[in-house]
Amino acid sequence: MSDHHLDHPESNSPESYSPESYSPESYSPESYSPESRDEPESRDEPVSQPQLETTRLLLRPFRMADAPVIQELLQCREIAACTRSIDHPYPAGGAEKWISQHDEFWNQGKAAVFAICEKSDGDLPLGAIGLELNSIDENAELGYWIGQPNWGRGYCTEAARAMIRFGFAHFGLHKIHAHHMTRNPASGRVLEKIGMRREGQLRGHIKKWGQFEDVVFYGLLAREID
Repeated sequence: MSDHHLDHPESNSPESYSPESYSPESYSPESYSPESRDEPESRDEPVSQPQLETTRLLLRPFRMADAPVIQELLQCREIAACTRSIDHPYPAGGAEKWISQHDEFWNQGKAAVFAICEKSDGDLPLGAIGLELNSIDENAELGYWIGQPNWGRGYCTEAARAMIRFGFAHFGLHKIHAHHMTRNPASGRVLEKIGMRREGQLRGHIKKWGQFEDVVFYGLLAREID
């Protein structure tokens, strides 16, 4: 699968599915409860990717106009160091290539990728968050990054909380999981804050810049969400 530029590894491309009763115009992440989870149903025509709102944030589809900002944010070595698939230096034209794939990701049911923006300025992306979908096992992997100028403001936690509720409600998922390198404990704290449970650690599981990294895995089942 094409690179999603999020903090998770690539996996096999899943098939597309969507719940029948989902309405992007009326969606609110806070409205989800396990009892009201929609059953997934295949569609011939894909549903348009919605926008999501939280107290402070707007999560929206990326636009090609976002490419210059993303290109600049991803020059940060610290972001590249903590994600598996982002290179450093970030290659020229990399942001445009990545954003150009998002419609295909969504329409084919491979992934849902959103720009993280402040509500006060929905045109300025601060980072990215998304789900890589696996329809066979009815699960998805959560990934995210936030630009260095906005570290320490709780934006990843707020966005991730909305994303897992969206994933369970919109795609009818059974489980959402995530992982982080052990040398990036801040990402683990985000996952714990959104209710994920630590499920284990794999030694030397991935190779980043010539070094084998230990990885911690987290998960959340639909029935466990608050």
